Amino acid sequence: MIRKFLPLIIFFLTWQLTAKANFSYDANCTDAYKAILDLRMNDARSLIQKEKQQNPQNGIIILLENYVDYFSLLASENKADYERLKDQRSVRLSALEDNDSNSPFYLYSQAEIYLQWSFLKAKFGDYVSSAFDAKKANGLLHDNEDKYPGFVPDQISLALVNVVFGSIPASFKSITRFLGMSGNAQAGVKKLEELKADLPKTKFAFYNSEVIFFICTIDINVLRNNNDYPRLIAMLNEMGSTSLLKTYVQGLIASKTAHNDDVITYLEARPKGGEYVKLPAINYMLGCAKLCRVNNETPTALFDFVNEYRGVNYIKDAYLKLGYFYLLQNDQGKYDYFVRQAKTKGYATDSKDQQALWEANDIKPDIDLLKARFYFDGGYYGKALAVLQNKDVNGLKQVRDETEYYYRLGRIYDKTGKYGEAILNYQRAINLGKTTKYYFAANAALSIGSLYEEKKDYKKAADYYNQAIDMHGHQYQTDIDNDAKAGLKRIGQ
Repeated sequence: MIRKFLPLIIFFLTWQLTAKANFSYDANCTDAYKAILDLRMNDARSLIQKEKQQNPQNGIIILLENYVDYFSLLASENKADYERLKDQRSVRLSALEDNDSNSPFYLYSQAEIYLQWSFLKAKFGDYVSSAFDAKKANGLLHDNEDKYPGFVPDQISLALVNVVFGSIPASFKSITRFLGMSGNAQAGVKKLEELKADLPKTKFAFYNSEVIFFICTIDINVLRNNNDYPRLIAMLNEMGSTSLLKTYVQGLIASKTAHNDDVITYLEARPKGGEYVKLPAINYMLGCAKLCRVNNETPTALFDFVNEYRGVNYIKDAYLKLGYFYLLQNDQGKYDYFVRQAKTKGYATDSKDQQALWEANDIKPDIDLLKARFYFDGGYYGKALAVLQNKDVNGLKQVRDETEYYYRLGRIYDKTGKYGEAILNYQRAINLGKTTKYYFAANAALSIGSLYEEKKDYKKAADYYNQAIDMHGHQYQTDIDNDAKAGLKRIGQ
């Protein structure tokens, strides 16, 4: 008798298990998501484990576990962890396919995992695979949009994909053409801002912190709107005081917009505790910010960064900056030691580290120009100008130093709204340095092009953008060329 009804019993058991499969952002999952966006990963893992015990078939668990890996890898930048975890992408996608296909989260959660791993792959240098994952995410999101128009999480990710494919550097355009993908970064950010305004009216208000994170980082890193500091900081204040991610983005925006004292204030007041993931980038930013004050305060945070960081980027740059600190203190021995570290430690993958290695192998910088550089980077334009105005340019022996002198004057006048003097000094830097290996002349040409673009004198803007592109074999060439090509595209050239 039992054998007779065994197939029926198995059918009903299987049906019951399938019926329990669901996607539910219940209290545990919502709290876990908020903990992840605070970078309180230990708290998030505990909440996810609790949900597994109470509702093991909840597909949101799989998505949240991917969120944990995503933000943890963004924080640590640990290549070994990336290699160890990247196979989880396929495991999770397979698990999601067995969940409730009638939920709007079914395709969305798969798309989100593709998208998050696309970002991670790009960060760790797997660019082609990253592009394919982004394309797959885009297709799933559009399929889901057709089935569930206006589904808010879908709209957030679609806006993000628009930004990604609208901001691909010129040197990678061949990949996007091959994939048949395009985008518009400005339109993507505008959509994110519209979604943010509507979030309080929906059941997805808890996405607010993630949307703020996207808007702020895109605005400052992709669109480079360096005049948006007050607006972005006001937006970040909506995030909770327990958020380490909030602190990081505050520091990032302040550093990118030359609010150096604010960088230090934000980062020193960061939330701390064992529940938070380690975020070495904070020590790097804090150490750089303190160096920009050009005082006797030892950049302890840079020491912490090189001792604790297990990632790839900024190691050479951090060691070189430690060397420069001791050079400014007239400690030749420690300067020599840290320059040797910059040559031998870390990797020359990121453009900052490539530049650091270049400088470490070059002759020692002029002390006054170094001070002016750090003052400028911190937004202390008056102090930077005072250093240069007290400098006898005729006493500079190296073409490099004379070129840098005029380039830095141009940068200061540019930032302080004295555009005529900026162009004059930029042009002097171009004349002196256009055949050298240093970036000063090419970036000066790029800067003049930008000034003329703002004046809507597109003919002169195009001339200087092309001058920047025509200079070869200099530092930051890929970055400067990409920016110049983007400028030419903006003005229709």
